[in-house]
Amino acid sequence: MDPILTVRDLSVHYPGAPVCAVKSVSFTLGRERLGIVGESGSGKSTVGRALMRLLPDAKLSAQTLTFEGVDLLAASERQMLRLRGARMSMILQDPKYSLNPIRRCGEQVAEGVRTHTRCSKKQARDKALAMLKAVQIRNPERVYDLYPHEISGGMGQRIMIAMMLLTDPDMVIADEPTSALDVTVRLQVLSILDDLVRRRGIGLIMISHDLNLVRNFCDRVLIMYDGRVVESIAAGQLDQAQHPYTRGLLAAQPRIGGGRGPLPVLKRDPAWSQPMEIPV
Repeated sequence: MDPILTVRDLSVHYPGAPVCAVKSVSFTLGRERLGIVGESGSGKSTVGRALMRLLPDAKLSAQTLTFEGVDLLAASERQMLRLRGARMSMILQDPKYSLNPIRRCGEQVAEGVRTHTRCSKKQARDKALAMLKAVQIRNPERVYDLYPHEISGGMGQRIMIAMMLLTDPDMVIADEPTSALDVTVRLQVLSILDDLVRRRGIGLIMISHDLNLVRNFCDRVLIMYDGRVVESIAAGQLDQAQHPYTRGLLAAQPRIGGGRGPLPVLKRDPAWSQPMEIPV
């Protein structure tokens, strides 16, 4: 089966920056759960936004950047507007910055339906209510009429997931969707995403800094350092990673029942960061 997404030598450069934020990143995405991990500033979120063409001021370059046969680099903004939300969606990490504070939550979910499909307000409302129920929100009729400040962080994240999945996209990029949630709600949200991947057969990119999360949730993992993918490995084999950066990240994790001494500090090798010519 052909991959949903193919990325070859993707680089991202912000105007005025001395180096590229993302450097020659390559990977493919099938109908699977792909994790992208790394420390803050490694380029994880920049990759996700580049795939959605949400970096208007940045210079993107790639040998190949295709989504289901569509050349994302050559696509016009009109074409991207038809893709975003309908066939490819992105769940951002904090709903309080993503939901409009002066509009009711349900109206924002229903707006996605009316943007991408022809339907009446009632049909859009019914579809939105059904999706709110699908992401395990109890009493969706009540939540539909609430404003973002009246809901919890966990419920806000479920609403964001409902909004992004309502149009039944083929690819979802989840940018640290559980970082602001407590452990119980985090497991519930991951269960929802896992069910959607398995039942609907979508491709999911999980961007995270949590190695334990991707180890237990994803199928494959890309490790990013300084804008590059330094290692690609099956999630279940993460403990067998060979790159010293990945080994350093694993060693720096506290473990229940482990020693009480200081955790090792990651020793960085300048060779991990290779210079790259800025694309013209």
